[in-house]
Amino acid sequence: MIYVLIGMGLLFVAIGFILTENNAKYLHSGYNTMSEEDRKKFDIKAFVPYFRNFHIFLGISLVIFGTALTYLINENAGDIFLAVYPILAYIYFLTASSKYSKGLSTKWNKIGIVLLVGTLLFVVGLLGYRFAENKITFDSESISFKGSYGETLTKAEIKSIELVSELPKITLKTNGFALGTINKGYFKTKNGEVLKLILNSDNKPVILFKKTNGKKIYYSAKDKPNEKVLDEIRKTLTNIV
Repeated sequence: MIYVLIGMGLLFVAIGFILTENNAKYLHSGYNTMSEEDRKKFDIKAFVPYFRNFHIFLGISLVIFGTALTYLINENAGDIFLAVYPILAYIYFLTASSKYSKGLSTKWNKIGIVLLVGTLLFVVGLLGYRFAENKITFDSESISFKGSYGETLTKAEIKSIELVSELPKITLKTNGFALGTINKGYFKTKNGEVLKLILNSDNKPVILFKKTNGKKIYYSAKDKPNEKVLDEIRKTLTNIV
């Protein structure tokens, strides 16, 4: 996580030095579509330093605050910050940069702000959905995993249920969601096996569900010890656990 924060921070700082007065008419969206007359009205001399300073601050603050949240709270907090903070920063950037237009139409700025706000709402909604705990329910005939990447296993589909102290070595996410300690979806192991993870936390040991078709599901509850979850299942599915 820290390496991702540092990498993103360096990227934003580098972006700040890309734009110059000479290449703005090629690289700056909006400015490159203006007529020569409108470009003379746009205060590009003042905008370029603003663009550079904004991205330097964004890169440095991303690393500092992201690292602090990761260590002081948890990795999930750092990941959420990484996903949301740059969007909020660019909404501010587009709003504040309109002062350099000197009366020119700021239509593209407004469109950009609307798109960013829409993106922010989508990201927040997606994070909320993915972070919601996948509850597990069961009866004498089946076990159901609720929420994203959930499914229902009938009694006939379950070969065994057990606790394992560690997960296999994961090398690739094939179709899933991974943010901090939360991992949901399909992942590939070092040995090439594709398995499903429904991990609401990094609680250990993890419950392993083996299906009769050879597929595996690793499950971890959020607020309840996995040993207790398995004990509750054992009382209902005595011949499988």
